[in-house]
Amino acid sequence: MAALGVLLALIVAQRTARAVGLVPNQVWNLCVIALFAALVGSRLLLVAVNWRDLLRHPVWMLGLAMIHHPLLAAAGALLGALAALAYARRQHMPLAATADALAAPLALGLACEQVGALLAGSGYGTESIAAWAVTYTSTQAARWSGTPLGIPLHPVQAYTALAYLTLAVVLLVLLPMRRQQGDVAGLALMGTGIALFITELWRDPEGRGSVLRGALDGPQIAAIVLVVAGGLLLRERRTPDGRGGLPPFRQKEGERMGHGAVEGRQTKDEAAHG
Repeated sequence: MAALGVLLALIVAQRTARAVGLVPNQVWNLCVIALFAALVGSRLLLVAVNWRDLLRHPVWMLGLAMIHHPLLAAAGALLGALAALAYARRQHMPLAATADALAAPLALGLACEQVGALLAGSGYGTESIAAWAVTYTSTQAARWSGTPLGIPLHPVQAYTALAYLTLAVVLLVLLPMRRQQGDVAGLALMGTGIALFITELWRDPEGRGSVLRGALDGPQIAAIVLVVAGGLLLRERRTPDGRGGLPPFRQKEGERMGHGAVEGRQTKDEAAHG
């Protein structure tokens, strides 16, 4: 499901790149480089942290791809973002427009990844008596993700996948209507942060850290940072000519509002007074 999410994200990114005036091939290359950096970098970090154990048990190297942890995911995301930033700067790609193009594809990819997590039992939820609760019985889920077996759990991965899918659709709809570059990316950061913060309420806290005596966990702190970052991106910015982010009136709009000067013509009163 993660691989399917990557494929769908790459396909959608080609369309969003055209929508914001970017070269689709450059966006494709950026996505591939960022993905490679995130996957390889996070696994190399895992090897570096556990190299003594891996020297004693070399066969464990075969299972590195199956290990899931919030800190590992955060490290991969950071490495991928740095690689994407470096490529974008090297190719002189406008950062705000590039972020707008990637917002919806990333949300779609995250939605697919969460469906995969639901099927694998990773990132499982807390105990639940709801009719839609899921109960895992596979020893593979318990072995790789520590999933409790035989206990009804909140399908929090499904909640998160639905939130990310909804966010992806909203971002695709809003992309042609953005007022200024970076608006869609700002909304994506805020939406992702809100979805992450809320869904953490039903996710098992094991291995996710504890802040303020358990009031918050690590991913919720990251969610707050995302919301703040999104708000900063949504601030009104000024164009190089000193104007704000609002686009100028179109010609017909100017005429309807009585601003004939917008068209470069004189109004009747101006003509009468010479």
